[in-house]
Amino acid sequence: MILAYHLLAWVLIIMPLLPLVKNPHWVFRVPDFGKIQLFIMQVILLLVSPFLLPETLWTSMALLATALFNGITLYPYTPLFRTSTRPLTRQASRPLSIISLNVYQDNRNYGKFLELVRGLKPDLVLTMESDSKWDKALSDLDKDYPYSVKVPLDNTYGMHLFSRLKLQKTATHFYVADDLPSIETEVICPDGFIFKIFALHPPPPSPTEEETSKERDGDMLSVAKAIRKNKDMPTVAIGDFNCVAWAEASRLFVKTSELIDPRIGRGFISTFHARYRLLRFPIDQVYHSANIFVKELKTLPDVESDHLPVLFSFVIDLHNDSQEELKEEADAEDLQVVDEKIQEGKEEEGKRGNG
Repeated sequence: MILAYHLLAWVLIIMPLLPLVKNPHWVFRVPDFGKIQLFIMQVILLLVSPFLLPETLWTSMALLATALFNGITLYPYTPLFRTSTRPLTRQASRPLSIISLNVYQDNRNYGKFLELVRGLKPDLVLTMESDSKWDKALSDLDKDYPYSVKVPLDNTYGMHLFSRLKLQKTATHFYVADDLPSIETEVICPDGFIFKIFALHPPPPSPTEEETSKERDGDMLSVAKAIRKNKDMPTVAIGDFNCVAWAEASRLFVKTSELIDPRIGRGFISTFHARYRLLRFPIDQVYHSANIFVKELKTLPDVESDHLPVLFSFVIDLHNDSQEELKEEADAEDLQVVDEKIQEGKEEEGKRGNG
C-alpha cells in the first residue's frame, strides 16, 4: 500500500510539471490537457495520505504543493472566480449567436447536427473536419444561411462557415501550412454593427498526430497577430484550438490578441471527448474583444461527433469599457517569443495526408 501510494503520487507530482519545460514535444504538452483530471486525482490521494503517515510525509508534502499549483491555475476557470461588468448601454447590439463544432470527419450522421442547427437558428455556424461529404450535406444550410465560406478538405482540417448575416472582406489563410486553413471575415449586422470573426483549427501535439506543438502554436499565434493589427474592432476568435486555456500557447494568444477568455468565471466548458465525461477536456475555444459581452456560453447535446458543439451568444456594446481591465497585454519579450513560434510552425513538416 505504501509503495503504491508513492508510485501514484510521484506520477501525479511529475505530470503537471512537465508543461513547465519549454519543449514543444507532445510528451511535455499533452499533460496540460488533463490538468483537471490530475487535480481531482491529487485531491483524492491527499485525502488518503493521513492514514499512511508518517511513511508518506515528504511525498504527501510534494503532492500537496503540486496540487496547490494546479488548483491556482484552474481557479479562474471556475464559477468561484468572480468578474464584474457594468450593465449594457442602450446602444448595444441585438443578441448574436454562433454554433461551433468539430464534426469528426468520419461521422456520417449529418442529420443530427443539421437538426440541432435548425432548432436553435444561430446567426452563424462553424464546422471543422468537414470534408467533401460533409460539404455536400451542409449544403442544406445554404437556403437559411446565404453567406458562407467553404474550405472542404479530406485531411480532417476542412472548415465551413455559414452566416445569416452578410459577410465582407473574407479571406482564407494558410498561415503555417498549405493544408491548415483558417477563416477571417467581417460580419455585417442588421442594426449596423460590424464584427470580425476568425475561425481556426490547428493540429494537436499527440503520439498519433503531430509530434510537436509547433504548427499548432504557430497557427494560433499567427491569428493572434492578425487580430492585433485591428484590435479596436469587435472580434471573435473561435474553433477547435486543440489547446486548453491555461497552456502557454493560449496565454500568448490572449496577450498578443488582447482578447478575453469568456470561460473565466464561468466554468471549464469541456468539449472533448464527447463519449467520455471523465476524460473530457476544454479544447474548443472562444475568445472575444472587450467590446463584446457574453450572454451565454455552453456546450450543446451530443451529435455523434467526438466533440460537443459549443453555443456562444453575445452582444456588441461599443460604449461600455467595463471589460477593458480583463485584457492582458504582451510585452516585447512575449512578442519576440510569438515571432519565434510562428517561424517554427512554418518550418515544421506536418504528418497530415491531403486526402
